[in-house]
Amino acid sequence: MSSVTGEHAAAQRPDLTPAPNPVLLVLIALAATALAGLPLISVQPNRIMPGEGLTLWAIGAAPALLVAVVLLAGLAWLAWRPTRRALRLALAAVWLLLALLPWALVALAAQQVDPAMSSARIGLGAGLWGGLFVLLLALLELINRLVLTPLQRWGLLLGLGLSLLLALTGGGLDSLALMREYHGRSAAFHAALRYHLVLVAAVVGISLLLAAVLALAMRRWSRLRRGTFSVLSVLQTIPSLALFGLLLAPLAYLAARFTWLGDLGVRGIGWAPALIALVAYSLLPMTRNAYVALDEVAADVTDAARGMGMSSAQVFWQVRLPLALPVMLEGIRITAVQAIGLAAVAALIGAGGLGTFIFQGLGQAAMDLVLLGALPIILIALLVDGMFSALAEQLRRIQGRGDTAHGG
Repeated sequence: MSSVTGEHAAAQRPDLTPAPNPVLLVLIALAATALAGLPLISVQPNRIMPGEGLTLWAIGAAPALLVAVVLLAGLAWLAWRPTRRALRLALAAVWLLLALLPWALVALAAQQVDPAMSSARIGLGAGLWGGLFVLLLALLELINRLVLTPLQRWGLLLGLGLSLLLALTGGGLDSLALMREYHGRSAAFHAALRYHLVLVAAVVGISLLLAAVLALAMRRWSRLRRGTFSVLSVLQTIPSLALFGLLLAPLAYLAARFTWLGDLGVRGIGWAPALIALVAYSLLPMTRNAYVALDEVAADVTDAARGMGMSSAQVFWQVRLPLALPVMLEGIRITAVQAIGLAAVAALIGAGGLGTFIFQGLGQAAMDLVLLGALPIILIALLVDGMFSALAEQLRRIQGRGDTAHGG
């Protein structure tokens, strides 16, 4: 007991400082290099003509550069002596840099774009994208180091989202090339976004239903397990474009053979092959997680439930399923994130969605149009991943508290 007390007292001594955080130091160095050495923005007279990349020096933002250097130097010092207090200060500094970034763009747009030039626009340069990416990695590193609660994490992210939303709604970012593309296609963008979300929701819902049936069947008849997982694994290995192509002829034949299918919109291209292919890709992770989750519930727990007089249905709905939910949610999370990305590829067969803007932009060599489709997909995937991860973690905590109370 005395040795434990002595170790705790030594850990609290002020002369003992933790080792430097190499991850954070490397990220700070990369952020400084990106922001100071690479072009932050490019000014284009119109959509067709290429823009001229401008660094902080070329913009004439020496004070802003000085502030950035001071902040990054302060972050480096905090990362060199990463006490808990220092990490909290570093988290606040990184969050502040990210929150002020949209407003820095507002100031740059007002400085660089002549209001009389209605077609002029500002493109985001490599330095800005690189700095943003590295600062987000630093934010995640600090969040993980400080072991923040889900509520604190969401609070930080919502604060950043609010800062960006205020900058967008204020009109200061309307001269960005990305916003120019959005304003020119706002109706089509909103329709594509709704379609993308509905397609993904349908894929996840159908996959969950089929996975539940397959998992229950494999638990009832164990011989089905090997064959089912083998078939689902083969489907997972088929490239998406190849699977779309394989579905084209059968669906076109069925639509011609049965007029009611054609009336529903089933044909060789469009939503039907996209939905079938995405469900096929989603079944393996969903079924595997559902099967493992139901199978790994401890036998003594279900035996105790039966000993209390519960029927088989009651044991399943009141004991086995609630205990399996965290692992099943992981399968839903994987499936949803995968479907959000793969749904973009389905635009190649006329399925619509946000992927339409990606392929239109590639065909026109308009990278901002590509970003108009790609950025919402990334943001939706991150939000869905975070929400399901937080929900699964919360369920585990509730189960853990229940086990502790039961054990007490």
